[in-house]
Amino acid sequence: MRNIMENKNGKLFNTMGSEVAEGFTCKPKQFDASKPIMHFKTQLFLCDDERCSKAHKGKDVAATLRKVIKELALSKGEERIKVVRTGCFGACRFRSVANIYENTQRNGYLENNAIWLKNVHQYDKEKWVKLFKALSNNEKLDMAEFKIVPMSEMDTYKND
Repeated sequence: MRNIMENKNGKLFNTMGSEVAEGFTCKPKQFDASKPIMHFKTQLFLCDDERCSKAHKGKDVAATLRKVIKELALSKGEERIKVVRTGCFGACRFRSVANIYENTQRNGYLENNAIWLKNVHQYDKEKWVKLFKALSNNEKLDMAEFKIVPMSEMDTYKND
């Protein structure tokens, strides 16, 4: 699934309303440095590098998740959830990982900010829906249910 729209003249437009450059899926035809970044409440960074993507067995998980988010009406507005593919997080031991970033400057929920999810390749659509609804409703995520990876304390790796 691409994040574009097509108008009646056959021209493509991205979600910010800019005409898309030929050969691209979202790059604006005309760069406008004054245009702000589109608001999001929550951003899900999904590892799409070699090892994590193998766990998904060739499925385009990011596109699938964007479709689910759109079905839940969370692709626009105050509760917008954005999915971003990333390179390696260096957390391969947790199989397929994702990181949650809450836009706490606006309306993000601090309790769910900087949470690392492991084994997301095991999530089915129902589990993703449950996650997205919890994020949009500012519900604290259940560590056991969503297999949250704890972050170590800084002094764990201090060189004395």
